[in-house]
Amino acid sequence: MNRVRDPKLLPVVEKVERGERLSFEEGMLLYHTPDLNTLMRLANLVRERKHGDKTFFVHSLRLEFTNICYVGCTFCAFAARKGDPRAWDYDPDVVVEKVREKWEPGITELHMSSGHHPNRPWSYYLEMVSKLRAAFPTLQVKAFTAAEIEHLSKISKKPTLEVLRELKEAGLAALPGGGAEIFADRVRRQIAKNKVKAEKWLQIHREAHSLGIRTNATMLYGHIETLEERLDHMDRLRKLQDETGGFHSFIPLAFQPDANDLAKSLGKREFTTGLDDLRNLAVARIYLDNFDHIKGYWVMISSDLVQVSLDWGVSDIDGTIIDEHIAHAAGATSPLGLSKQKMVEMIQSAGRVPVERDAFYNVVKVWNQLPLVPEKAKALAKARA
Repeated sequence: MNRVRDPKLLPVVEKVERGERLSFEEGMLLYHTPDLNTLMRLANLVRERKHGDKTFFVHSLRLEFTNICYVGCTFCAFAARKGDPRAWDYDPDVVVEKVREKWEPGITELHMSSGHHPNRPWSYYLEMVSKLRAAFPTLQVKAFTAAEIEHLSKISKKPTLEVLRELKEAGLAALPGGGAEIFADRVRRQIAKNKVKAEKWLQIHREAHSLGIRTNATMLYGHIETLEERLDHMDRLRKLQDETGGFHSFIPLAFQPDANDLAKSLGKREFTTGLDDLRNLAVARIYLDNFDHIKGYWVMISSDLVQVSLDWGVSDIDGTIIDEHIAHAAGATSPLGLSKQKMVEMIQSAGRVPVERDAFYNVVKVWNQLPLVPEKAKALAKARA
Protein backbone atom coordinates (compact mmCIF):
# COMPACT_ATOMS: atom_id res chain seq x y z
CA MET A 1 0.00 0.00 0.00
CA ASN A 2 1.46 3.34 -1.08
CA ARG A 3 1.21 6.75 0.57
CA VAL A 4 1.60 5.63 4.17
CA ARG A 5 2.35 8.91 5.95
CA ASP A 6 2.81 7.46 9.44
CA PRO A 7 6.01 5.34 9.45
CA LYS A 8 4.87 3.61 12.67
CA LEU A 9 2.06 2.05 10.64
CA LEU A 10 4.29 0.35 8.06
CA PRO A 11 4.61 -2.99 9.95
CA VAL A 12 0.85 -2.93 10.59
CA VAL A 13 0.12 -2.29 6.93
CA GLU A 14 2.32 -5.21 5.92
CA LYS A 15 0.58 -7.55 8.36
CA VAL A 16 -2.90 -6.53 7.26
CA GLU A 17 -1.95 -6.92 3.60
CA ARG A 18 -0.71 -10.44 4.38
CA GLY A 19 -3.92 -11.18 6.26
CA GLU A 20 -2.17 -11.59 9.60
CA ARG A 21 -3.68 -10.83 13.01
CA LEU A 22 -2.67 -7.65 14.85
CA SER A 23 -1.39 -7.61 18.42
CA PHE A 24 -2.96 -5.42 21.10
CA GLU A 25 -0.13 -2.91 20.77
CA GLU A 26 -0.61 -2.74 17.01
CA GLY A 27 -4.33 -2.19 17.54
CA MET A 28 -3.52 0.78 19.76
CA LEU A 29 -1.39 2.24 16.97
CA LEU A 30 -4.55 2.34 14.87
CA TYR A 31 -6.31 4.34 17.57
CA HIS A 32 -3.46 6.87 17.82
CA THR A 33 -2.21 7.28 14.26
CA PRO A 34 -2.77 10.67 12.60
CA ASP A 35 -2.70 8.89 9.22
CA LEU A 36 -6.45 8.55 8.74
CA ASN A 37 -6.19 7.88 5.02
CA THR A 38 -4.12 4.76 5.61
CA LEU A 39 -6.43 3.65 8.41
CA MET A 40 -9.43 3.98 6.07
CA ARG A 41 -7.71 2.11 3.25
CA LEU A 42 -6.69 -0.73 5.58
CA ALA A 43 -10.21 -1.11 6.93
CA ASN A 44 -11.61 -1.03 3.41
CA LEU A 45 -9.08 -3.64 2.31
CA VAL A 46 -10.28 -6.04 5.01
CA ARG A 47 -13.94 -5.25 4.29
CA GLU A 48 -13.60 -5.82 0.54
CA ARG A 49 -11.51 -8.94 1.06
CA LYS A 50 -14.46 -10.42 2.95
CA HIS A 51 -17.43 -9.02 1.02
CA GLY A 52 -16.34 -7.02 -2.02
CA ASP A 53 -18.86 -4.22 -2.58
CA LYS A 54 -21.74 -6.06 -0.92
CA THR A 55 -23.46 -4.16 1.89
CA PHE A 56 -26.03 -5.99 3.99
CA PHE A 57 -29.23 -4.84 5.67
CA VAL A 58 -32.34 -6.49 7.11
CA HIS A 59 -35.98 -5.48 6.88
CA SER A 60 -36.70 -5.45 10.59
CA LEU A 61 -39.13 -4.34 13.24
CA ARG A 62 -38.12 -3.17 16.71
CA LEU A 63 -40.35 -3.73 19.74
CA GLU A 64 -39.64 -2.94 23.37
CA PHE A 65 -42.29 -4.86 25.32
CA THR A 66 -41.63 -2.88 28.51
CA ASN A 67 -39.44 -0.04 29.69
CA ILE A 68 -39.90 -0.94 33.36
CA CYS A 69 -36.46 -1.73 34.76
CA TYR A 70 -34.87 -1.83 38.21
CA VAL A 71 -31.20 -1.94 37.13
CA GLY A 72 -30.48 1.81 36.98
CA CYS A 73 -27.69 2.11 34.40
CA THR A 74 -26.50 5.71 34.46
CA PHE A 75 -26.28 6.04 30.66
CA CYS A 76 -29.90 4.97 30.12
CA ALA A 77 -32.79 7.34 29.41
CA PHE A 78 -35.18 4.56 28.41
CA ALA A 79 -35.94 2.84 31.71
CA ALA A 80 -38.85 3.75 33.98
CA ARG A 81 -39.98 2.57 37.39
CA LYS A 82 -43.36 0.98 37.98
CA GLY A 83 -45.98 3.71 38.40
CA ASP A 84 -44.00 6.17 36.29
CA PRO A 85 -46.34 7.88 33.76
CA ARG A 86 -43.75 7.02 31.08
CA ALA A 87 -43.89 3.29 31.84
CA TRP A 88 -45.43 0.66 29.57
CA ASP A 89 -45.74 -3.07 30.05
CA TYR A 90 -47.32 -5.28 27.39
CA ASP A 91 -48.95 -8.66 27.93
CA PRO A 92 -48.03 -11.36 25.40
CA ASP A 93 -51.27 -10.89 23.43
CA VAL A 94 -50.59 -7.14 23.24
CA VAL A 95 -47.06 -7.84 21.99
CA VAL A 96 -48.53 -9.91 19.16
CA GLU A 97 -50.99 -7.13 18.31
CA LYS A 98 -48.24 -4.50 18.37
CA VAL A 99 -46.28 -6.55 15.84
CA ARG A 100 -49.40 -6.96 13.71
CA GLU A 101 -49.99 -3.17 13.76
CA LYS A 102 -46.47 -2.44 12.50
CA TRP A 103 -46.27 -5.37 10.13
CA GLU A 104 -45.03 -4.77 6.59
CA PRO A 105 -44.65 -7.38 3.85
CA GLY A 106 -41.11 -8.69 3.73
CA ILE A 107 -40.16 -8.11 7.36
CA THR A 108 -37.99 -11.05 8.42
CA GLU A 109 -36.61 -10.01 11.81
CA LEU A 110 -38.20 -8.88 15.07
CA HIS A 111 -35.64 -7.36 17.44
CA MET A 112 -36.79 -7.17 21.07
CA SER A 113 -34.81 -5.92 24.06
CA SER A 114 -36.38 -4.30 27.08
CA GLY A 115 -35.98 -3.65 30.77
CA HIS A 116 -35.42 -5.96 33.75
CA HIS A 117 -39.02 -6.15 34.95
CA PRO A 118 -39.25 -6.75 38.73
CA ASN A 119 -42.49 -8.77 38.70
CA ARG A 120 -43.04 -10.62 35.43
CA PRO A 121 -42.66 -14.39 35.93
CA TRP A 122 -40.50 -16.69 33.78
CA SER A 123 -43.62 -18.14 32.12
CA TYR A 124 -44.44 -14.68 30.70
CA TYR A 125 -41.35 -14.70 28.47
CA LEU A 126 -41.88 -18.23 27.17
CA GLU A 127 -45.52 -17.44 26.45
CA MET A 128 -44.59 -14.27 24.58
CA VAL A 129 -42.06 -16.02 22.32
CA SER A 130 -44.42 -18.97 21.72
CA LYS A 131 -47.31 -16.69 20.74
CA LEU A 132 -45.11 -14.71 18.39
CA ARG A 133 -43.95 -17.90 16.69
CA ALA A 134 -47.54 -19.12 16.34
CA ALA A 135 -48.81 -15.79 14.97
CA PHE A 136 -45.86 -15.09 12.63
CA PRO A 137 -44.28 -18.42 11.66
CA THR A 138 -41.80 -16.85 9.21
CA LEU A 139 -40.65 -14.10 11.58
CA GLN A 140 -37.21 -14.59 13.15
CA VAL A 141 -37.32 -13.44 16.77
CA LYS A 142 -34.01 -11.94 17.90
CA ALA A 143 -34.56 -11.07 21.54
CA PHE A 144 -33.19 -10.76 25.09
CA THR A 145 -29.70 -9.36 25.67
CA ALA A 146 -27.29 -11.34 27.81
CA ALA A 147 -28.19 -8.98 30.66
CA GLU A 148 -31.85 -9.95 30.27
CA ILE A 149 -30.95 -13.64 30.06
CA GLU A 150 -29.18 -13.32 33.42
CA HIS A 151 -32.30 -11.64 34.84
CA LEU A 152 -34.46 -14.51 33.51
CA SER A 153 -32.08 -16.97 35.14
CA LYS A 154 -32.62 -15.28 38.49
CA ILE A 155 -36.42 -15.20 38.31
CA SER A 156 -36.70 -18.74 36.94
CA LYS A 157 -34.03 -20.12 39.29
CA LYS A 158 -32.61 -21.97 36.30
CA PRO A 159 -29.05 -21.85 34.92
CA THR A 160 -28.62 -19.47 32.01
CA LEU A 161 -27.91 -22.41 29.70
CA GLU A 162 -31.31 -23.91 30.53
CA VAL A 163 -33.01 -20.53 30.09
CA LEU A 164 -31.53 -20.27 26.61
CA ARG A 165 -32.49 -23.85 25.79
CA GLU A 166 -36.15 -23.31 26.76
CA LEU A 167 -36.35 -19.99 24.91
CA LYS A 168 -34.95 -21.64 21.80
CA GLU A 169 -37.57 -24.39 22.05
CA ALA A 170 -40.25 -21.69 22.37
CA GLY A 171 -39.06 -20.01 19.18
CA LEU A 172 -36.13 -17.74 19.94
CA ALA A 173 -33.89 -17.49 16.86
CA ALA A 174 -30.98 -15.25 17.89
CA LEU A 175 -29.68 -12.92 20.60
CA PRO A 176 -28.92 -9.20 20.16
CA GLY A 177 -25.58 -7.91 21.39
CA GLY A 178 -26.75 -5.44 24.01
CA GLY A 179 -25.74 -5.28 27.63
CA ALA A 180 -22.03 -5.52 26.85
CA GLU A 181 -21.43 -1.76 27.32
CA ILE A 182 -17.68 -1.71 28.14
CA PHE A 183 -16.18 -4.81 29.73
CA ALA A 184 -13.61 -2.96 31.89
CA ASP A 185 -14.58 -3.18 35.57
CA ARG A 186 -13.56 0.43 36.24
CA VAL A 187 -16.08 1.74 33.74
CA ARG A 188 -18.75 -0.84 34.43
CA ARG A 189 -18.87 0.08 38.11
CA GLN A 190 -19.76 3.65 37.14
CA ILE A 191 -22.18 3.16 34.27
CA ALA A 192 -23.79 -0.24 34.87
CA LYS A 193 -22.89 -1.52 38.31
CA ASN A 194 -26.08 -3.57 38.74
CA LYS A 195 -26.02 -5.14 35.30
CA VAL A 196 -24.56 -8.49 34.25
CA LYS A 197 -20.78 -8.62 34.78
CA ALA A 198 -18.46 -8.85 31.80
CA GLU A 199 -17.44 -12.48 32.32
CA LYS A 200 -21.08 -13.52 32.71
CA TRP A 201 -22.01 -11.65 29.51
CA LEU A 202 -19.31 -13.60 27.68
CA GLN A 203 -20.39 -16.87 29.29
CA ILE A 204 -24.02 -16.40 28.22
CA HIS A 205 -22.96 -15.79 24.63
CA ARG A 206 -20.67 -18.84 24.81
CA GLU A 207 -23.63 -20.90 25.99
CA ALA A 208 -25.91 -19.51 23.29
CA HIS A 209 -23.35 -20.41 20.64
CA SER A 210 -23.10 -23.95 22.07
CA LEU A 211 -26.85 -24.32 21.47
CA GLY A 212 -26.60 -23.04 17.90
CA ILE A 213 -28.07 -19.63 18.80
CA ARG A 214 -26.09 -17.01 16.87
CA THR A 215 -25.58 -13.62 18.50
CA ASN A 216 -24.23 -10.12 17.93
CA ALA A 217 -21.80 -8.15 20.08
CA THR A 218 -21.94 -4.46 20.94
CA MET A 219 -19.72 -1.85 22.61
CA LEU A 220 -21.01 1.41 24.07
CA TYR A 221 -18.33 4.07 23.55
CA GLY A 222 -17.89 7.82 23.82
CA HIS A 223 -18.45 8.35 27.56
CA ILE A 224 -15.75 7.71 30.21
CA GLU A 225 -13.87 4.79 28.69
CA THR A 226 -10.25 5.02 27.50
CA LEU A 227 -9.05 3.87 24.11
CA GLU A 228 -7.24 0.98 25.82
CA GLU A 229 -10.54 -0.09 27.36
CA ARG A 230 -12.23 -0.02 23.97
CA LEU A 231 -9.57 -2.29 22.49
CA ASP A 232 -9.63 -4.55 25.56
CA HIS A 233 -13.36 -4.95 24.93
CA MET A 234 -12.72 -5.98 21.33
CA ASP A 235 -9.89 -8.27 22.41
CA ARG A 236 -12.18 -10.26 24.73
CA LEU A 237 -14.72 -10.59 21.92
CA ARG A 238 -12.04 -11.74 19.48
CA LYS A 239 -10.95 -14.48 21.88
CA LEU A 240 -14.51 -15.74 22.34
CA GLN A 241 -15.10 -15.67 18.60
CA ASP A 242 -11.95 -17.79 18.15
CA GLU A 243 -13.47 -20.26 20.59
CA THR A 244 -17.05 -20.45 19.28
CA GLY A 245 -17.41 -18.65 15.94
CA GLY A 246 -20.93 -17.75 17.04
CA PHE A 247 -20.98 -13.98 16.55
CA HIS A 248 -22.57 -12.59 13.40
CA SER A 249 -21.41 -9.00 13.78
CA PHE A 250 -19.83 -6.35 16.00
CA ILE A 251 -21.79 -3.13 16.54
CA PRO A 252 -20.16 -0.06 18.13
CA LEU A 253 -22.88 2.03 19.80
CA ALA A 254 -22.16 5.75 20.21
CA PHE A 255 -23.15 7.22 23.58
CA GLN A 256 -26.24 9.45 23.32
CA PRO A 257 -25.86 12.44 25.69
CA ASP A 258 -29.43 13.36 26.52
CA ALA A 259 -31.74 12.78 29.50
CA ASN A 260 -29.52 10.38 31.44
CA ASP A 261 -27.58 10.66 34.70
CA LEU A 262 -24.18 9.91 33.18
CA ALA A 263 -24.41 12.80 30.73
CA LYS A 264 -25.54 15.11 33.53
CA SER A 265 -22.68 14.09 35.83
CA LEU A 266 -20.15 14.59 33.04
CA GLY A 267 -21.70 17.83 31.86
CA LYS A 268 -21.71 16.21 28.46
CA ARG A 269 -24.00 17.51 25.74
CA GLU A 270 -22.10 16.68 22.57
CA PHE A 271 -22.42 13.54 20.53
CA THR A 272 -19.34 11.61 19.45
CA THR A 273 -17.59 13.21 16.49
CA GLY A 274 -17.79 11.75 13.02
CA LEU A 275 -14.06 11.04 12.94
CA ASP A 276 -14.20 9.24 16.29
CA ASP A 277 -17.06 7.10 14.99
CA LEU A 278 -15.24 6.31 11.74
CA ARG A 279 -11.91 5.57 13.42
CA ASN A 280 -13.63 3.29 15.90
CA LEU A 281 -15.35 1.36 13.09
CA ALA A 282 -12.10 1.07 11.16
CA VAL A 283 -10.14 -0.21 14.17
CA ALA A 284 -12.86 -2.77 14.81
CA ARG A 285 -12.81 -3.93 11.19
CA ILE A 286 -9.05 -4.44 11.21
CA TYR A 287 -8.67 -5.83 14.74
CA LEU A 288 -11.68 -8.19 14.76
CA ASP A 289 -10.35 -10.30 11.92
CA ASN A 290 -12.59 -13.24 12.84
CA PHE A 291 -15.89 -11.28 12.70
CA ASP A 292 -17.74 -11.43 9.38
CA HIS A 293 -19.34 -8.02 9.74
CA ILE A 294 -18.81 -4.65 11.40
CA LYS A 295 -22.18 -2.97 11.62
CA GLY A 296 -22.78 0.76 11.25
CA TYR A 297 -25.72 1.58 13.50
CA TRP A 298 -27.31 4.50 11.66
CA VAL A 299 -29.77 5.17 14.50
CA MET A 300 -26.91 6.52 16.64
CA ILE A 301 -24.43 7.94 14.11
CA SER A 302 -26.90 9.09 11.40
CA SER A 303 -27.63 7.65 7.99
CA ASP A 304 -25.30 10.21 6.37
CA LEU A 305 -22.27 9.02 8.33
CA VAL A 306 -23.21 5.39 7.80
CA GLN A 307 -22.91 5.97 4.04
CA VAL A 308 -19.36 7.22 4.57
CA SER A 309 -18.60 4.35 6.93
CA LEU A 310 -18.96 1.88 4.05
CA ASP A 311 -15.44 2.96 3.09
CA TRP A 312 -14.24 2.55 6.70
CA GLY A 313 -14.85 -1.16 7.15
CA VAL A 314 -18.63 -1.34 7.57
CA SER A 315 -20.38 -4.08 5.58
CA ASP A 316 -23.76 -4.13 7.36
CA ILE A 317 -25.96 -1.13 8.23
CA ASP A 318 -28.39 -3.08 10.40
CA GLY A 319 -31.85 -2.57 9.03
CA THR A 320 -34.99 -0.61 8.53
CA ILE A 321 -35.42 -0.79 12.36
CA ILE A 322 -39.02 0.31 12.34
CA ASP A 323 -40.07 1.95 15.64
CA GLU A 324 -36.84 2.13 17.68
CA HIS A 325 -37.16 3.88 21.09
CA ILE A 326 -34.14 3.11 23.32
CA ALA A 327 -31.58 5.30 21.53
CA HIS A 328 -34.15 7.98 20.80
CA ALA A 329 -34.99 8.29 24.49
CA ALA A 330 -31.34 9.32 25.00
CA GLY A 331 -31.33 11.93 22.27
CA ALA A 332 -30.85 10.14 18.95
CA THR A 333 -32.07 12.49 16.21
CA SER A 334 -32.46 9.88 13.48
CA PRO A 335 -35.90 8.84 12.15
CA LEU A 336 -37.94 6.10 13.85
CA GLY A 337 -37.10 3.67 11.09
CA LEU A 338 -36.17 3.87 7.39
CA SER A 339 -37.92 2.38 4.38
CA LYS A 340 -36.35 -0.47 2.44
CA GLN A 341 -36.11 1.82 -0.60
CA LYS A 342 -34.17 4.36 1.48
CA MET A 343 -31.74 1.66 2.58
CA VAL A 344 -31.16 0.61 -1.03
CA GLU A 345 -30.65 4.21 -2.17
CA MET A 346 -28.20 4.91 0.66
CA ILE A 347 -26.07 1.93 -0.27
CA GLN A 348 -26.21 2.40 -4.03
CA SER A 349 -25.37 6.09 -3.88
CA ALA A 350 -22.27 5.15 -1.89
CA GLY A 351 -21.19 2.92 -4.77
CA ARG A 352 -21.96 -0.39 -3.07
CA VAL A 353 -24.27 -3.31 -3.81
CA PRO A 354 -27.28 -3.62 -1.47
CA VAL A 355 -27.92 -7.12 -0.15
CA GLU A 356 -31.07 -7.67 1.86
CA ARG A 357 -30.57 -10.44 4.43
CA ASP A 358 -32.53 -12.12 7.20
CA ALA A 359 -31.51 -12.48 10.86
CA PHE A 360 -29.22 -15.40 9.97
CA TYR A 361 -27.55 -13.50 7.12
CA ASN A 362 -29.27 -15.61 4.50
CA VAL A 363 -29.59 -13.52 1.34
CA VAL A 364 -33.15 -12.38 0.57
CA LYS A 365 -32.40 -10.13 -2.41
CA VAL A 366 -29.45 -8.55 -4.19
CA TRP A 367 -29.90 -5.23 -6.04
CA ASN A 368 -27.60 -5.70 -9.01
CA GLN A 369 -28.77 -2.73 -11.07
CA LEU A 370 -26.55 0.29 -11.57
CA PRO A 371 -26.24 2.71 -8.64
CA LEU A 372 -28.72 5.58 -8.59
CA VAL A 373 -25.93 8.16 -8.82
CA PRO A 374 -23.38 6.52 -11.13
CA GLU A 375 -21.05 9.52 -11.37
CA LYS A 376 -20.66 9.67 -7.60
CA ALA A 377 -20.27 5.91 -7.34
CA LYS A 378 -17.62 5.94 -10.04
CA ALA A 379 -15.69 8.69 -8.26
CA LEU A 380 -15.88 6.82 -4.95
CA ALA A 381 -14.68 3.60 -6.56
CA LYS A 382 -11.75 5.47 -8.11
CA ALA A 383 -10.86 7.06 -4.77
CA ARG A 384 -10.83 3.66 -3.07
CA ALA A 385 -8.56 2.14 -5.72
